[in-house]
Amino acid sequence: QVQLVESGGGTVQAGGSLRLSCSASGITFSSANGGWFRQAPGKEREFVAGISRNYGVTGYSDSVKGRFTISGDSGKNTMYLQMNTLKPEDTAVYYCAVRYGYGKWNPQDVAYWGQGTQVTVSS
Repeated sequence: QVQLVESGGGTVQAGGSLRLSCSASGITFSSANGGWFRQAPGKEREFVAGISRNYGVTGYSDSVKGRFTISGDSGKNTMYLQMNTLKPEDTAVYYCAVRYGYGKWNPQDVAYWGQGTQVTVSS
């Protein structure tokens, strides 16, 4: 059974930083592609960042490029999202995701989701 467990969310002031973690069991990030999505109240779930299997190629949405960094630790089978220079518009529930395909990330292509972790950025 595949489980993705996020941690590291919380409340931070604008300009601050947070690091989210996604610990996987039942699947390894060397066999699938990992990513992060977020969903703000009243909005659709949107892609934030992705990393190819074996922690190779990375990709980001334009809204977070240059501020967020996705990475992974194969020994811990864990994926991370380092978020710097946070803005109030980054407030959302952040979800860890795993898929087997390539190309543009779409929510319907995700094979497994984490339960989500809340990130709140105050102005």
